[in-house]
This record gives sequence, C-alpha cells and structure tokens, in this order.
Amino acid sequence: MSGARVGRGAIRGISDSLGARDLDVARQIANLRLMSGRQVEAVHFPHDAQVSPETAARQCRRVLARLVRDRVLSRLDRRVGGVRAGSSSFVYALGPVGHRLLDDGRARPRRYEPSVAFVDHQLAVSQLVVDLTLPARRGELELLDVQGEPACWRTVPAVGHVVLRPDLFLALAAGELEYRWFVEVDRGTHHRPAVLRKARLYESYYRSGVEQTAHAVFPRVIWIASGVTRAATLRDVLGGGEFTKGLMVVAPVDESLAVLVGGPA
Repeated sequence: MSGARVGRGAIRGISDSLGARDLDVARQIANLRLMSGRQVEAVHFPHDAQVSPETAARQCRRVLARLVRDRVLSRLDRRVGGVRAGSSSFVYALGPVGHRLLDDGRARPRRYEPSVAFVDHQLAVSQLVVDLTLPARRGELELLDVQGEPACWRTVPAVGHVVLRPDLFLALAAGELEYRWFVEVDRGTHHRPAVLRKARLYESYYRSGVEQTAHAVFPRVIWIASGVTRAATLRDVLGGGEFTKGLMVVAPVDESLAVLVGGPA
C-alpha cells in the first residue's frame, strides 16, 4: 500500500473520515514542513484538556498512526532524541494523500529522507511556533499569523527578482501593539559570507518598498541564535553600517520569545 496510487474514491473516503483536529494537524505540518510527535502533542493534544498527560500522549499516538496509515502524513525513518524517547521522537511530514487533500493542484511529493541538518533546522523552526502557541493559548499574546516556507518567501525586485527565503513570517500581538517579524533560525551552520548575503537581501528588500506598499510596514528581522556565543558572532557580522539601524536584531534562543513581543534584544 505504501507505494500504491490512491484513487479519487479512496481520497474522498479518507477526507470524509478526518475530523477538524486531524485537518489542523495536517495543515500545521504542511505549513512547517516537519514536526516531531512531541511537538504535535504539545499543540494539538494539550495535557490540561485530558484526564492525564498519559491519556493525551496515547490519543496523539493513535491519531498520528492513523494519519500515517492513510498517508495523510509521512513518518521519517530517522528519530530525534533516540529510541528511548519513544514514539514522540518520530518526525512527520505531509504525506501524498495529505498533499492531495490540502492542495489538489500540487505535484505529488517525492519520498526521500532529508539530511540530519535539515531535520534539526526545521524542528527548531517548529519548536519556536510551539513555544509561541502555548502562551497564546494562555492569553499572554495573540498569534495572528504564522507563515512557513514557501508562503513566507518574498521576491526582491532590486536584485534581479531573487527570492528571499525567511524561515518564518510571524505576526504577534501583545498588549496594544502588533509585532511583525521575518525569522531566521540560526543553527550555527552558516559562515560569515552566507549570513552577510542573506542580510543584504533583507536590506535590498526593505529598500525596495514592496512590503511597505502591500502591508504599510516592514517586518523586523530576528536572527535566533543557538546560544550566547553564536549570538555574539551574529551581532558582529550584522553590526556594520551598511544595514538600516533597527532592521535586524539578534537573540539567543532562550531570549527570543521576549524579544518577539517587544522586549530588548
């Protein structure tokens, strides 16, 4: 069954069997590319809505297993956190049936196992969204918009229509203010020239005025570093006078949520 083509009748049957939560899980994984079982559980099976954390975990496992069985989701061969982490360590992507259900005009995805670096990066992006969702659920902030790749990509007309590829676009509200961000989740894998090239693309896009024309404001760019040392390196790289003051900020991952809702960088 794993390699078989799923006909229209089967697709309709699967679609009719999906509940609202199933579709929410599939849509979020499609938006973020990859999520771990633990991340799906945190967002869609909150412990405080169940009899116990164990009940929430069991329900999450059953739902994910069913969605993988029906090929709405695909489960990567590689785990995160090792075998001892259990089923929550599995990593999920949108499956071929999920692609057809959410966007019937999209080409059928190829089945491949992404690199360790890609999985690590994408799960870090997804974890940021999880970490924002939980305080939003408590009423501490509003998560107005989350655009993963490629929805958050922008075309930079000033440099030959090159595509600027942020990791995320976020719109948040806290108190009376709204904060809009392009997000770069930095895992320390890019050297100075690559960081500068990306930063210069943001600067060119800002100067083009395209985003401001469409949305009245330009999002700030936050570079979320894996630690304090990497944050210092990024500040050094981005601290030159060629960049508009205040356009880009750097924050270590453990300070990033505070910065995203207006705290000092």
